[in-house]
Amino acid sequence: MEYVVEFIDVRKSYGSREVLRGISFRVAPGEIYCLVGPNGAGKTTTLRIAATLAKPTSGSVRILGVDLRENRDLPSIRRRISYLPEEADVYSRLSGLEYLRFFAELYGLDVEKALDIGIRISGLSINDLRRRAGTYSKGMRRRLLIARVFMSEPRLAILDEPTSGLDVFSSLQVREAIKEYSKPTGSSVILSSHNMFEVEYLCDRVALINNGVIVGEGSVEEIKRITGAKNLEESFVSLVSRSGG
Repeated sequence: MEYVVEFIDVRKSYGSREVLRGISFRVAPGEIYCLVGPNGAGKTTTLRIAATLAKPTSGSVRILGVDLRENRDLPSIRRRISYLPEEADVYSRLSGLEYLRFFAELYGLDVEKALDIGIRISGLSINDLRRRAGTYSKGMRRRLLIARVFMSEPRLAILDEPTSGLDVFSSLQVREAIKEYSKPTGSSVILSSHNMFEVEYLCDRVALINNGVIVGEGSVEEIKRITGAKNLEESFVSLVSRSGG
């Protein structure tokens, strides 16, 4: 099998501070893979490396079958990836439709097809989409961002805390949008989250990260079975304790 994402003994340092300390994992085609851990665990750094926006200090990274150490044509890889940082926001002066059209044209997509996909994934009404995005609630803006990510039909979508700061209703809508697109199309998703319920609902496999080290990996049920815990949160605490973290 050719994995969509493959990290082998990846380390990343910023000066004397080592953020990733030899992590290894693989993401299969069509898989939703979650990185779970506290702030500062290394999740965002991992996602930035997968998005080709940061270079590992050492180790091997393959994205869509391409070894990043040997291939310098990053634009060709990036055209098949969509990345949503946690701090991303929409352009408030544009309407929702104008925002989606702008990115469809920027990415060189079939604009009408991309708009059709984006509108469907956003779940927003045409009346809402015709309003300026600056008038949207945070949940509506986040749904528009998710639509922008998936309307390009990426081979790999990378989402950093996609429901951060959202209420329960808006979080559910965003999760549904992720599942609605990724599963039928076979796109792979790698995302980070603090929300254990979200992880259990969305993810096929999970990597539990603490202090730049993966302390556990597998399906949610596998991790709970191995640790003898009732839920993923208890499993994480158990694995961190065992690793001496």
